[in-house]
Amino acid sequence: MRELTKAESEIMQFLWHKERAFVQEIIDEMPLPKPAYNTVSTIIRILEQKGVVGHEAFGRSHRYFPLVKKEEYTKGYMKNVLRNYFSNSPAQMVSFFTQQENLSVKELEDIKLLLENELSKKKEVKPSKKPKL
Repeated sequence: MRELTKAESEIMQFLWHKERAFVQEIIDEMPLPKPAYNTVSTIIRILEQKGVVGHEAFGRSHRYFPLVKKEEYTKGYMKNVLRNYFSNSPAQMVSFFTQQENLSVKELEDIKLLLENELSKKKEVKPSKKPKL
């Protein structure tokens, strides 16, 4: 899946949140200064061409909806970031964020707890099934 532009991503955030929306509903949710109707409509048509948005027709109006789940897009996006900026190394990425983002002690402890929980899950020994004779 191709990476979304900043404008496309902003519109997708609204569609993921609302699940279905007309162009005017998206514009109404956007911060000031609001983009022109034609601008948003054009971006949505590009998103349709990329295969991430679909629509249902209501006469001459269209209500748009995401064809790709936010989690699915985020997973692909983050894999690209990991590959392109951190040599496919999650450790390098975590190291970068812990050093560059001026995290608080609480945030670092939260990250440590998340990592410890994941490590514990990976280390769990699952009981093996005995073959039936």
